[in-house]
Amino acid sequence: MQIFVTGGAGFIGSSVVDRLLRMGHAVTVLDDFNDYYNPKFKRQNLESASAHSRFCLIQGDVSNRALVQSAVGDTKPDMIIHLAARAGVRPSVQDPFLYQRVNVEGTLNLLDAAREAGVRKITFGSTSSVYGINTKVPFSESDAILNPVSPYAATKLAGEALCRVYSNLYKMDIAVLRFFSVYGPRGRPDMAVYHFTENILAEKPICMFGNGSSERDYTYIDDIVQGVVATVDREFGYDLFNLGESETTALRDMIAILEMTFKKKAKIQNMPEQPGDVPKTYADIEKARDVLGYRPETKIQLGIRKFADWYQRTRAKP
Repeated sequence: MQIFVTGGAGFIGSSVVDRLLRMGHAVTVLDDFNDYYNPKFKRQNLESASAHSRFCLIQGDVSNRALVQSAVGDTKPDMIIHLAARAGVRPSVQDPFLYQRVNVEGTLNLLDAAREAGVRKITFGSTSSVYGINTKVPFSESDAILNPVSPYAATKLAGEALCRVYSNLYKMDIAVLRFFSVYGPRGRPDMAVYHFTENILAEKPICMFGNGSSERDYTYIDDIVQGVVATVDREFGYDLFNLGESETTALRDMIAILEMTFKKKAKIQNMPEQPGDVPKTYADIEKARDVLGYRPETKIQLGIRKFADWYQRTRAKP
């Protein structure tokens, strides 16, 4: 199968690309290598993929409509996995227009290019942030989405709505995957597990927003990849799936796991809660289990040990 992956040089995208290549698929990646974090890391993410004859890289931005139409039209993929996005809650508060352009217009560009090229199968990477302040836990795909609290969440919710519209109008087979607090090797430097690791090892303070009681459903990258590739050989019409571990860990407990892993005490700087943050994320994954065969396997203690091994091999400063 020829699969077109947007954002394929990023954390989740490059991990998905590697798995697809191992499965025997041909993969074309579209990525703009923006400077949200060091583009060198994204180049490194693709080193193993670049050695494959079945791999092709196109550098470009999904918000460039003409480029997206040309890339999809020339590639003629059997399937698109759309993971390109501006990520992060707090940066979206600072620059909502950038998030709207990339996450909403970029998704519309991709969907319409797929329509023009006759691509009928798409997987869209969304986020648990769309649930916002949801008092019902665990979060279920059938929950009403009434309280998104960040521009990032709003743009991803808009992307989901566009996917539903294109699925209905043009009979596209679209799976929307809501990722929950993904971490692991190749993680973005702004993400909590990575950033805290970096500062603990450098003996720098880490900022703990709020009192440390906020909870996240931390999900190891291999489990997320398992869920993404499970959509390749299945048909859905239009459907939504949570991908998480279905376990929550308090922020203070995650810090304690890092301290135990590195045998170093964190220097904690207490900070007020941030606009756009939510108190808890918690995935109901029964639907993904039943339909996708999704089986997350990596508990946070093991996942952080795996991340720590990778970080010390590849990113730790001498």
